[in-house]
Amino acid sequence: MSASAVHSLWTTAAEPITKIDAPEFEYGQLAPTLIVVGAAIVGILVEAFVPRKARYHVQLFVSVVALAAAFAAVVALAADGYGTTKARIAAMGAIAVDGPALFLQGTILLAALVGLFTFAERRLDPAAHGNRVDSFAAQAASVPGSESEKAAVRAGFTTTEVFPLLMFAVAGMLIFPAANDLLTLFVALEVFSLPLYLLCALARRKRLMSQEAAVKYFLLGAFASAFTLFGIALLYGYAGSMSYARIAQVVEGTVQDVDPALAATMGNDALLLVGAALLVMGLLFKVGAVPFHMWTPDVYQGAPTPVTGFMAAATKVAAFGALLRVLYVVLPGLRWDWRPVMWAVAIVTMLGGAIVAITQTDIKRLLAYSSIAHAGFILAGVIATTPDGVSSVLFYLAAYSFVTIGAFAVVTLVRDAGGEATHLSKWAGLGRRSPLVAAVFAVFLLAFAGIPLTSGFAGKFAVFKAAAEGGAAPLVVIGVISSAIAAFFYIRVIVLMFFSEPRPEGPTVAVPSPLTMTAIGVGVAVTLVLGVAPQYFLDLAGQAGVFVR
Repeated sequence: MSASAVHSLWTTAAEPITKIDAPEFEYGQLAPTLIVVGAAIVGILVEAFVPRKARYHVQLFVSVVALAAAFAAVVALAADGYGTTKARIAAMGAIAVDGPALFLQGTILLAALVGLFTFAERRLDPAAHGNRVDSFAAQAASVPGSESEKAAVRAGFTTTEVFPLLMFAVAGMLIFPAANDLLTLFVALEVFSLPLYLLCALARRKRLMSQEAAVKYFLLGAFASAFTLFGIALLYGYAGSMSYARIAQVVEGTVQDVDPALAATMGNDALLLVGAALLVMGLLFKVGAVPFHMWTPDVYQGAPTPVTGFMAAATKVAAFGALLRVLYVVLPGLRWDWRPVMWAVAIVTMLGGAIVAITQTDIKRLLAYSSIAHAGFILAGVIATTPDGVSSVLFYLAAYSFVTIGAFAVVTLVRDAGGEATHLSKWAGLGRRSPLVAAVFAVFLLAFAGIPLTSGFAGKFAVFKAAAEGGAAPLVVIGVISSAIAAFFYIRVIVLMFFSEPRPEGPTVAVPSPLTMTAIGVGVAVTLVLGVAPQYFLDLAGQAGVFVR
């Protein structure tokens, strides 16, 4: 058979291609995410083309402008009614633009902006070879303690790649709570997780500990991602669709047009229950709930402290947003199945985080276990399954994120010859040596403990009230007991700072640049404003508490 005959065979046998519809994107409604992704790409180009000396300032400028512009875009969308009356599904069904999405995106962007200031801090460490240094390794690729690392320090290199990495992480976090189908959810999860794995490994001091933290986080995160993906596959097998609304319809039994190829497996409850369990497991890992919390203390301790602060705040906001949307939009028909499980998770998370924190001797590990306990308190609001439950969780996340970044920013200031002095014994007598820093840290600890007139009290009160009204009163009792246990170790640190004798060889308190001062100042301001006059912000969260489907 000649070549021309073969050619004619396969050209004529092909089906004529009908017109493919161009995808429609609502660029205005996706603007916050697009601005941040654009800035991340610009950041990569800066690394390639801008001279090394100028990179730090250019990257900082690009990142600050992008985060501010993205926040302005979120405010504009909310003012235009996209959080309430105009709430809709954008990007061909992939992303929801509604109240919870906009509220969480605004919180993530503000937290990222404050966290960015701690990333850019360059006055805490003494200058190395005449160059100012930040918290990140001089050259990430060089082996710790090797000649190449020493040469990089002498040359004054800095890892300015942390700025585009931060922007990619923020971009993933913006999509994560707004995702409206399972595939978008998974892509967003990977987009914000991978930069965080890298950022955790970049500490300038204690490099090996930092790299160990990153490897632990990466391995456990990869397992959690695999569980999530397997859950997504099973849910697809159950409903024949990735779309949240479609899965919810199949769960509730209100679906009309069934594809005959999928009719055999559709409605198989085993697929639904196992798939939902695996998906929620992946989200609980990101939240840091017991028993999926084992990565938290090691990673928080080993990662560079600015990364820890940003990660502790923003990851929780994004992950709880996604968890709320999955439970309230996809699985409301399964409420009787997932509520008892969530009760158990919330109880062990609250008690586990609070009790284990008492035994900690490192300030970063202590804050890590405290963040686990807080995940339990927020889960109490998730369990309420009422509009008040959603708005109380939104308020708590906003309040918690600024306290967390502020607290970790204070941790970066207390230093000795080896870098940050994170052992609790080093903090003894800090209130006499540096009363202002100790007082600010005490404000943050009191907010974590939920003492009245701080944002922590307003947040806990809102969450527990919603849980009690949602029929979870026993959970509230356990929550109050956990709060009392947690208050013990927060107040123990305050007593240590103000009522202990300072050690002669104790650490010094570094004087930061205006960047870190701004981060700490914003944290204190938000803590006090949300504590003294929370009503406006509770109302704002209340208006933002309705999901679109």
